[in-house]
Amino acid sequence: MADQLSKAEEFEKKAEKKLSGWGLFGSKYEDAADLFDKAANSFKLAKSWDRAGGTYLKLANCHLKLESKHEAAQAHVDAAHCYKKTNINEAISCLNRAVNLFCDIGRLSMAARYLKEIAELYESEQNIEQALVYYEKSADFFQNEEVTTTANQCKQKVAQFAAQLEQYQKSIEIYEDIARQSLNNNLLKYGVKGHLLNAGICQLCRGDIVAITNALERYQELDPTFSGTRECRLLADIAAAIDEEDVGKFTDAVKEFDSMTPLDSWKTTLLLRVKEKLKAKELEEDDLT
Repeated sequence: MADQLSKAEEFEKKAEKKLSGWGLFGSKYEDAADLFDKAANSFKLAKSWDRAGGTYLKLANCHLKLESKHEAAQAHVDAAHCYKKTNINEAISCLNRAVNLFCDIGRLSMAARYLKEIAELYESEQNIEQALVYYEKSADFFQNEEVTTTANQCKQKVAQFAAQLEQYQKSIEIYEDIARQSLNNNLLKYGVKGHLLNAGICQLCRGDIVAITNALERYQELDPTFSGTRECRLLADIAAAIDEEDVGKFTDAVKEFDSMTPLDSWKTTLLLRVKEKLKAKELEEDDLT
């Protein structure tokens, strides 16, 4: 470790010396870039992540001086991957710079990939507002590049976080759109009932019984097999429980579904919101009588 660290420092010192010395403009930065690259690798081997990240940024600057934007972008990515281990905000900042450079040179699929990585970093930090923003950006880029599967994965993340932030209409539109797309694909058809269930749960969170009923009719028209599914029955039973303001009926419907197909934490959280609203309504009714 100590050996790698001293090697790294030696390479870095030589690189700085190249930059401050005389020499042909191009060769000076090329030579320094080569030395910074070696220094960064040695810092990585020494597990000195911050210093490795900082050295990759110096390497990126050399590439920019040489007008090699692709190499500069890649150096920012390498810096980000070092900072990920110590400083998430710095990693995100480096990836943002890489995305801008990839956009400048028309490498949009690379930009999409790193926008998604930024979204994942925000998600790992539980910053769902920013995760939503970046998943949405990456979905747009992947869609433009016709990488539909990855675009839809990102859109589902947007829908998931939008619902957590009570932006239910946004979630509904995404899930319904993915369900429509999936109907035309034999490999994705099996997932349609799950997307419609998610959209339906978001409809339930909005609490508009007319909208819920209309949505259920629409979903059965969209996919004629949906009416025979347990997902459709769950939504219909909960809609009836809301209409009748019957918490017991709601609980029974959810329990029955969960006993066969365990509900994930996202669905459970949203259904608890529906239940709390229903309970509050029931208490209101009791107070009035």
